[in-house]
Amino acid sequence: MKSNELAASIFSGEAHARLARAADVISADVLTEFASARALAVLAEADVLITGWGCPPIDGTVLDAAPRLRLLAHSAGTVKGHIDREAWHRGVAVTTAAQANGVPVAEYTLAFILLSAKAVLQSAAHFSRLQDMSAKELLPPTIGNMGSTVGIIGASRVGRRVLELLRPFSHRILITSPELTDDDARELGGTLVPLDRLLAESDVVSLHAPVLPSTIGMIGREQLAAMKDGATFINTARGLLVDHDALRDEAVSGRITAILDVTHPEPLPPGDPLYRLPNVVLTPHVAGSMGNELPLMGDYTVTEVERFAAGEPLVYPVTLDDLDRMA
Repeated sequence: MKSNELAASIFSGEAHARLARAADVISADVLTEFASARALAVLAEADVLITGWGCPPIDGTVLDAAPRLRLLAHSAGTVKGHIDREAWHRGVAVTTAAQANGVPVAEYTLAFILLSAKAVLQSAAHFSRLQDMSAKELLPPTIGNMGSTVGIIGASRVGRRVLELLRPFSHRILITSPELTDDDARELGGTLVPLDRLLAESDVVSLHAPVLPSTIGMIGREQLAAMKDGATFINTARGLLVDHDALRDEAVSGRITAILDVTHPEPLPPGDPLYRLPNVVLTPHVAGSMGNELPLMGDYTVTEVERFAAGEPLVYPVTLDDLDRMA
């Protein structure tokens, strides 16, 4: 992965102790490349490689240098950026801590769903401007979390976690996800609807789709125009899914509110209007694991190594089909 410092933030002392009980740890000093003599010596002995953010590409050449390799356990989210398809073709198992990394993303999303349905951004802006309790009178009579409609685009790992977190509340939930049936959606607590209906009826729309050829730019001018006046659009997935020129126009008009933890490009150029609009919250890709959230990914990763060593099925394996659907 990127550095020993990153590894120390992900893997606690207890995580290291668990690894030592499950396996012979060849090197606790991370590899940042695969070409040096030390790296090649580690690869030659390794049955398992634990990877993380900043891992160099694991391609056929690296796999040739690791003839014993049977498991790649990724301690972060997507594995698209560093594990070549050749690993699967050679029978190497792959697992990811994406489920753990998705926990804070879902929590970030839930927080903004609740605040958006309550019109907190709008009320704060009105209150700051008027500095008088009459600011409350400018809010729409439909605000609140008792029965407002939330639309979830994509029943991904994060999308499903958001749906789980929404269960204690009293929202009407609409879901758009191509692989779901009506019964699947009901089990997740919502109603399966086409995208255009979800956009037209939702007070808050949250995007959780993967980046695929079919999803790039899926939220464009027509989709954003279909949203209700005063609705909120949340994106914690990928910026590529959204036409930012169209989003910028809608946000500048003040018609909708946008909560954006991801953009395209990332970051946006200095001076972009989205940085300064009162109806836009723009955060620097902070929804995923940070700080004291990182060790959860380490725990998930160590659990997978323990299960692999014990001959038990992996909890979060990544198949080639999964790879094609990952963000």
